[in-house]
Amino acid sequence: MIKPSRFNARKSALALAVALMCSWQSPASAHGGEAHMIPMDKTLTDFGADVQWDDYAQMFVITKDGAYVKVKPGADSAIVNGKRLKLQVPVVMKENKAWISDTFVNDVFQSGLDQTFQVEKRSHPLNALSADEIKTAVEIVKAAKTFQPNTRFTQIALAEPDKAKVWDFVLSGKAVNGPRLANVTLLDGKHVIESVVDLQNKRVVSWTPVKDAHGMILLDDFVTVQKVINDSTEFTEALKKHGITDPSKVVTTPLTVGYFDGKDGLTQDKRLLKAISYLDVGDGNYWAHPIENLVAVVDLEQKKIIKIEEGPVVPVQMTPRAYDGRDRLPLARKPLQIIEPEGKNYTITGDTLHWQNWDFHLRLDSRVGPIISTVTYNDNGTRRKVMYEGSLGGMIVPYGDPDVGWYFKAYLDSGDYGMGTLTSSIAPGKDAPSNAVMLNETIADYSGKPITIPRAIAVFERYAGPEYKHQELGQPNVSAEGRELVVRWISTVGNYDYIFDWIFHENGTLGIDVGATGIEAVKGVQSKTMHDATAKADTRYGTLIDHNIVGTTHQHIYNFRLDLDVDGENNRLVAMDPEVKPNAAGGPRTSTMQVNQYNIDSEQQAAQKFDPATIRLLSNTTKENRMGNPVSYQIIPYAGGTHPVATGANFAKDEWIYHRLSFMDKQLWVTRYHPNERYPEGQYPNRSTHDTGLGQFTKDDEKLDNQDLVVWITTGTTHVARAEEWPMMPTEWVHVLMKPWNYFNETPTLGAVKK
Repeated sequence: MIKPSRFNARKSALALAVALMCSWQSPASAHGGEAHMIPMDKTLTDFGADVQWDDYAQMFVITKDGAYVKVKPGADSAIVNGKRLKLQVPVVMKENKAWISDTFVNDVFQSGLDQTFQVEKRSHPLNALSADEIKTAVEIVKAAKTFQPNTRFTQIALAEPDKAKVWDFVLSGKAVNGPRLANVTLLDGKHVIESVVDLQNKRVVSWTPVKDAHGMILLDDFVTVQKVINDSTEFTEALKKHGITDPSKVVTTPLTVGYFDGKDGLTQDKRLLKAISYLDVGDGNYWAHPIENLVAVVDLEQKKIIKIEEGPVVPVQMTPRAYDGRDRLPLARKPLQIIEPEGKNYTITGDTLHWQNWDFHLRLDSRVGPIISTVTYNDNGTRRKVMYEGSLGGMIVPYGDPDVGWYFKAYLDSGDYGMGTLTSSIAPGKDAPSNAVMLNETIADYSGKPITIPRAIAVFERYAGPEYKHQELGQPNVSAEGRELVVRWISTVGNYDYIFDWIFHENGTLGIDVGATGIEAVKGVQSKTMHDATAKADTRYGTLIDHNIVGTTHQHIYNFRLDLDVDGENNRLVAMDPEVKPNAAGGPRTSTMQVNQYNIDSEQQAAQKFDPATIRLLSNTTKENRMGNPVSYQIIPYAGGTHPVATGANFAKDEWIYHRLSFMDKQLWVTRYHPNERYPEGQYPNRSTHDTGLGQFTKDDEKLDNQDLVVWITTGTTHVARAEEWPMMPTEWVHVLMKPWNYFNETPTLGAVKK
């Protein structure tokens, strides 16, 4: 199937907008007859373009994706990406309002002067399922004899072809034979079913019920919980104890219950959620008004509350705490413009991006968000492998408060809720710079219906500081501007918003930055200030960040699955530990700096806490640079912000969370490649009783030398709240870095050698 470019796919919105526009007949068209004129501002805004008036130059500046357009009223031409374009009809001013012909958008944006989006001539085998393919998959599954009415869909995604065949396609153009397959995960009541369907031959390939698994929480479960709460007389009576007489003002947050070996009194065979509640006082920020020590346990199958857990009554904080600026004066800012007057330095062909020497494939997954695949670097004409596939593996946000409304809070945001499903549309000029190209993405909802998420991913180039510089005494300065290409995605999971940046550097470095922002989950307390008698007890598990409000101490722990193929699949994990050793060579020095280098041979040995004084490399066992050093990439987990070094889990070893999730406490894991090992927390972590992720993957302690390996990097911080984060939290960033280490023969950004 030939996939149209993302740009072409968006033109239908323009056609509709133009058809609905009020218009007037005015100047003659270059092709004869009167032109059909439509208002510029509304037409281009509906098209998704930004229109600015440059008063000094007396011209309009129009930007849309890769196009940068300058046009003066009355002029018979426009400048598109630095090149002159003849217009059929000039822009006309009437009653201080600009009008354009109904051919203007096609003339300008289909002129061929913007080359950002290209039509994909050969479909990449890792392209995400299209809307039609999702519909076909659902039709196939629903036609199966074993399909039951009211079954819901937790995930519909591409079943990836064989890895070696995909690489052959990318590097040599060899077609991947065989039909496209889709993985379809179903939820029949509380029963999970895995199915594989053949989209071409329209048949079910496999149908496998999964035992002892609780499926992912779906969006309609949120609706169910809110309705159950609203309809419950028992919960209404409980609210009265907290001074709340109008249940319609109560907003619930459905949360997974975790697993505590029965100590929480909940049986393992039920599909449950716990609902904590907040009061809507009209300030737009119900998060600031928790109804503390009141938890409803909801059975999603019976659609009723089976238990209410209560603690001491704490008055609800009623003071308005708007977070959206409605009660504030806006900051005074002069415009900051980022322009690319000659267009973009990258192209997007279907789902494949090309920038400088980098090529990679991009798709959105409903669980983990963006998946970056088949990453190569063009080294003087040779496309070299860097990474087959990289994505968020999983993440957890565990809280440290043992009280009734908090002890169970350990959110597996991607594994329990599906962070791709919770993608937040990116606001141009705010969530991403004004020069960003916005990409729509299509996934399936719980009913199996394909949904399009507008502006799901942003791509942009930015200045990254000096790439290098040297000023030799008495000689001209030598320096170069550094550039980065950023792929940005944002997911909103309840109160928190997570910003994920995949960053490609010109010099072969690949980085991942994760920013946490949004609104802190807070606890209602008795204390107003730290001078109150209750303050010490109230702040045992957090910080008093407002009157009667504590920000509870918790962690944000992220794990990334990085299937690195460093110049090929024959890789090993190498340790380099700098050491101070005695000087045995003579001279005045008593000590030397040396490096103790050794191989790490097995999966369990590879699971390590990150020591920033050491170096860990993934090296190719069969490739060398011209000096004879193995080509490698350094893998670096580090945090930033509050904690410069990524921290492990802050829990006692006998906590059940440790039995379920091993990935939290080690920053580096390396495993043999197995295509079904995708999630560090396991395929079905909701209410899991034991570790089915990295703990299980490494149990057999497979050997690592000269193998196809997957690196799992864990990073994150312990979030100790502070007043400056309330009521809105400035973005707190953590990082991962993959840096070439003797991968090249020299500085890769010096440019090609002159011939």
